[in-house]
Amino acid sequence: MDDPLLIIALIACLGVVFILLMGINSFRKGTAEAAKDSNKFMRWRLIAQFGAVVLIMIFVWVRRQTGG
Repeated sequence: MDDPLLIIALIACLGVVFILLMGINSFRKGTAEAAKDSNKFMRWRLIAQFGAVVLIMIFVWVRRQTGG
């Protein structure tokens, strides 16, 4: 687990989970303002999830190129 790209990808995945939980928690409150916040968190989750998938794909590509 000494690969820095793997560590960055794992941190990105944890960030996605954190944003998801924040959105769910905001949605749980049930007010109109909370619904706006929840939608905002879910948009950020999509962006973070895209970034995490890109990092994972880069990690896989680098591993295939280096044979590791």
